[in-house]
Amino acid sequence: MDNKKKTFLNYINVFRGLAILLIIAGHTMQFGESSTLIHKICCEIICGGTTLFIFISGFLFQHLSSKFEYKTYLTKKWTNVVMPYFLTSIIGILFCFIYPQTYGNSFYGLNPILQIPMFLTTGRIHNTPAWFIPMIILFFFCSWFLLKLEQKGWLYKLLPLMFIITLVCPRVDVDYNSIMNLSYTKKYLACLGYVFNGFIHFFSLYVFGMFCSKHKEVIDNFYNKRLLLWILMIILAGVNVYLSYKGIYSSFTISKTILTMLILGYLKNYDNWIMVKPLLNKTLDIIAKYSFGLFFVHWYWFFVYNQIFNLEKVIPLNDNYIAVFGFVIIRFLAVTILSMLSLYLGKKIIILINKSANTRMFLGV
Repeated sequence: MDNKKKTFLNYINVFRGLAILLIIAGHTMQFGESSTLIHKICCEIICGGTTLFIFISGFLFQHLSSKFEYKTYLTKKWTNVVMPYFLTSIIGILFCFIYPQTYGNSFYGLNPILQIPMFLTTGRIHNTPAWFIPMIILFFFCSWFLLKLEQKGWLYKLLPLMFIITLVCPRVDVDYNSIMNLSYTKKYLACLGYVFNGFIHFFSLYVFGMFCSKHKEVIDNFYNKRLLLWILMIILAGVNVYLSYKGIYSSFTISKTILTMLILGYLKNYDNWIMVKPLLNKTLDIIAKYSFGLFFVHWYWFFVYNQIFNLEKVIPLNDNYIAVFGFVIIRFLAVTILSMLSLYLGKKIIILINKSANTRMFLGV
């Protein structure tokens, strides 16, 4: 057994906290009309946090794989991922039934008993970011196969091909306006297709995470080549903004992959410095520990906040850029803090009811 693989990696823990903050920012801080250049630039900067989350999933899977046993692994994932997904989905499902048009329930009008499995297997309607869960479950099922390929020395040799697939198979989005007039079956297939598209598109990132875990020395190379990576990321981000603005091609994944390499390099290099700063390290550790719970509940608070203040999901841009920027920062902070507080109170209530309860099974934290 390789005991080193089981050691706690503080820089990965911090990375996990930063990743969820980027995901929340990508949802709460968008502004400008969708077709405008300023909106494309905004999205290029703050969107695509899923890339970081997928990378971390692959990294931690490989890091903790020394005692891998398929049945035990799936059982743990059922308890710590699927169960909290089901339980936190109750809020989103209620929103779909109570505020079907405002919340954007594409399956409104269908028998509610049929709607619920549609929600849970696509994760896209009742809790927009939660499409990630049906997708990551596909990776769980593939886990034994990935480790077999790794053991035989094939997996990482295929990485270049996987990245090519990521390029030629960009993420597709579900345009709810375009599917509203489709049959319920076609709507469901469109949402389900989004999950499988994400699985294919992000496969390279998951395996890249495994590769960086297996060969942790490459993280130092990221930091040593940081100037080159910065230049490359800015160029690729600029190209993506241009192509997206022209309606030719759009994908945040490649630039966010390089951002992942940069953040990882910086965090590993400054890991000791962060750990000797108690307040900073503790704050980042708390965010990291709450990251999965934040992922589950932040969209609900985003919806509530928008309803209270009569805001659109994407803030329209007016002449007062500073005011708009202030609005999105305040919304980001409010949604993050409210999500943290609700998870904290939820944990306290569960423990009050049953001191031995596994709160991760209920809230993901």
